[in-house]
Formats: sequence, C-alpha cells, structure tokens
Amino acid sequence: MIPFNRPSFHGNERSYMEQAIGNGSISGNGEFTKMAEATLSQLHGGATALLTTNCTHALEMSARLLDLQPGDEVIVPSYTFVSTASAFMWNGARPVFADSRPDTLNIDPEDVARLITPRTRAICIVHYAGVGADPVAFERLAAEHGLVLIEDNAHGLGGSVDGRTLGTFGALSTLSFHETKNITCGEGGALIINDPALVDRAEILREKGTNRARFLRGQVDKYTWADIGSSWVMSDMLAAILVGQLERFDDIQVERMRLWQRYRVELAEWAERVGATLPQVPDEAAHTAHMFHLRFASLHVRDAFIAHMREHSVMTVFHYQALHESPVGMSLHEGHACPVASEASQTLVRLPLFIDLSDADQATVIAAATSFTGP
Repeated sequence: MIPFNRPSFHGNERSYMEQAIGNGSISGNGEFTKMAEATLSQLHGGATALLTTNCTHALEMSARLLDLQPGDEVIVPSYTFVSTASAFMWNGARPVFADSRPDTLNIDPEDVARLITPRTRAICIVHYAGVGADPVAFERLAAEHGLVLIEDNAHGLGGSVDGRTLGTFGALSTLSFHETKNITCGEGGALIINDPALVDRAEILREKGTNRARFLRGQVDKYTWADIGSSWVMSDMLAAILVGQLERFDDIQVERMRLWQRYRVELAEWAERVGATLPQVPDEAAHTAHMFHLRFASLHVRDAFIAHMREHSVMTVFHYQALHESPVGMSLHEGHACPVASEASQTLVRLPLFIDLSDADQATVIAAATSFTGP
C-alpha cells in the first residue's frame, strides 16, 4: 500500500537528537530550541518565534494573549481543523464560523465582513493547503474594525502573497510541525509574534506563567509566578529534529513542488473528463505544495474514488468535516449558511504527497487515479 504520508529524516535529525541527549539538558529552551527559533524568526522577517508543544497550544497562547472574555467572538473558518475554533473557546470566546471561497477553500473575506459584530474581537484565518487566504484583505478588514488578526499557518511555512511571507500579516501566527506537515518533528508547533508588545507576556505564558525566560537571560536574579500560563515549551530533543529538518527546508520544498506539479500536469485531462476539480492557486500566491487535493461532484463519487484507490493499493484520505455541522459546532452556530465548507467536507480527497514518494510510486498513484471513471 502506498501510504498517504511518510515523514522523511535524511539529514542531521538523528545526530542532532543524540547531541541533545548528550548535552544533558533535554527539556525546553536549550541549544536546539534557540537554533530553531532563530531560523523561524529569520523566515518571518525578524519576528519573535517561540517553539511550542504543538500548533494547538500555539493557538491557545494566541487566544490567551487576547484576554478574551465570555461574550467575545472570534471569526474562524468552518472548513478547518477543530483547534482553530476550540483554542478560543478554552479562553472564554465563542467561535463564529465563516464560509470558504469556492476556488481555494480559504476563508471568504466577504463572508467574514458580514459576520463582524460589536462582540467580535479577532479574526483567525487559515492558509489552506499552503495557499495564502487573501491576507491583505484580512489585514485591511481587521484594521478597519479594530480587530486582531491571527494566522493559523499550519500549512503555509514558506508561502507568500505578493512576495510577502505568510505568517507576517497578523499580530500573531502559528505553525505546525506535526508528522503530516512539510517540516516535522513528530509533534510540535510555534507561535510567531509580529506585535512586539506581546512578546514578554507570551514568554511568561509559555513558561507556566513564570518569568523564567527573563531569568535565563540574566535579566532578573530569580524567577517567580507572574501570570496564568501553562507548560507549552517544546522539548529540546524535538527541537533538535526540527533543526535538522529546517536545514533541509529548501530541498524539501523543491521536491514537494516537483511532485505537486507532476500531479497537476498528468491529472489535468482526466480530471476534466470525470468532472474533478484540481487545486487552484491565485496568481499572487506562492504556495507550499502542502497537499494535492481533488474535489468530486458528490460524496458518493468521492467515496467511490477512495475505495477504487484502495483496491489499487493507494491510500487516499478526505480532510476536514465542516465545524458548523459538528456536534459542538451546531450548539454554537446560529444558522449562517456555509455551503462551500459543507460541500468540501463531502467531496474533497487528498493524494499521497511526501518527499520519499518515488517516481514509480507516483506513477502508480496517477495510473490508479486516471483509471477511475466513476461509481
């Protein structure tokens, strides 16, 4: 069976992890944590980068930094992973679900504009599949209404819009280094802080609510409890793996793009014939080749395609279920229609895409896909 995903560790990941163990300090904020954060800062124009245990915790830190109160609202896409919404609920706010654009499946700025109320505190956008979610429009919309813009950039490390790096538009942005992401350490994330006024408190929140970061820099002679935080610091062993991955970042991106482009070219004629929609990328966006997805005419056809590919020893998977239709989402949602999100939940499927996918195995995937003529 050709898997949907397989992490690749062909650089210094293992030797760096052994070095971290040999250093005798494997908790957070060690040598490799500092190296990874410096690289991520450089990739985001000098913004402060704080490694976290995962992207969910980075989102929870973002929510905590807003000092959300019961009754506050944060607008999020319905077509996203649950953490994009639940992070704000943990901090007292109600997520308000917006629909997606039909071309990129990114959150729709026009729909978001209709959902803003006096209770709205922030907008959290997701750069789906590593394609920029029109961040210029959201930057403008947030400024117009005095809202905080947050970028859930779990898919978009290295992507850009009009030459500007994803993750640098909002006051805060988050990253994921889960095993399914382009750059991985198994489980991990990062908070990118573009608003300098938020840096000191973010460090405190990440360090269990203490000012330990200032102590480690020699700015205070002891550290103490300063805020209500949590333990959101990544282990230096995982940071060591991440450093090895980041050293290979350009090569990983080039190879993923090569695989993505091959799918785009060799599936185009078949897709038109069977009525499948291939990924769409606006001209102004440089995407990350995070995933290659197809959209079919119905749930019935999508499920038939997944079964067909399994019969040909290829694992394909669907993606998010629209949050406004989930059990928790329905208890929050006030009836605003999100038809694009609903349709994507039922019609989208993702093909295998990882840098160890051989040319022969990709040819097998393509041959299996193009042999599908319908249910």
